[in-house]
Amino acid sequence: MEWTDEGIVISVRQHGETSAIAEVFTRAHGRVLGLVRGGRSRQMRPVLQIGNHVEVKWSARLSEHLGNFRMELQRGYAASAMDDPARLAALSSMCSLLRLLPERDAHSSLYEVTMFVLGFLDDVDVWPVLMVRWEMALLDELGYGLDLEECAATGSNDQLTYVSPKSGRAVSASAGEPYKNVLLPLPGFLIKGRAGDVRLEDVRQGFDLIGFFLEKHLFTPKGERLPEVRLRMIDLVFRL
Repeated sequence: MEWTDEGIVISVRQHGETSAIAEVFTRAHGRVLGLVRGGRSRQMRPVLQIGNHVEVKWSARLSEHLGNFRMELQRGYAASAMDDPARLAALSSMCSLLRLLPERDAHSSLYEVTMFVLGFLDDVDVWPVLMVRWEMALLDELGYGLDLEECAATGSNDQLTYVSPKSGRAVSASAGEPYKNVLLPLPGFLIKGRAGDVRLEDVRQGFDLIGFFLEKHLFTPKGERLPEVRLRMIDLVFRL
């Protein structure tokens, strides 16, 4: 059996003397692994860089087999990020977090969001905000989405200021005031329909908020920490 799709290379490892095993987040087939014969060749090395947009052809005798990949480069995001440490860290962080998705489980809406963010990685005034929103979308796809529509205590959608670390639900300023020391700040740009400028402090709060829930639901249960490359990305953002 075989199929053709497009995707983003999210990891590559050596296999034998000349081949490689690539992991690709595809539009219609989700996160898929495949063997790339000759993947270590001079011709294929520029293609098999994390973050690259590729066309993939997967084939195998049975669907449960690892299968073989044939790839063609569509856009080399990795090469264009090489001279920008913050952008490269963002690309690497995104690829690292995409590996949390279950294998061969399609997430086409997240794929569209991912491609949208990749298209803005050359604009440092935009991509940090988009990365926070992308991480929030990833949480949602994995079943741990935040509920920021209304206050968990009052049902109101006015003055949403905090997020409960237990439930992941928004809390208004008045309802949260007695508990503000244990609640998480909610940056306004993550609230649906909220307009206005996004400050650097809002971006920091956004990364802290999403990072808390990524760690709580996806890393701590496995005895792991958030990827170092994500921490490096955030550090570089606030040096810019």
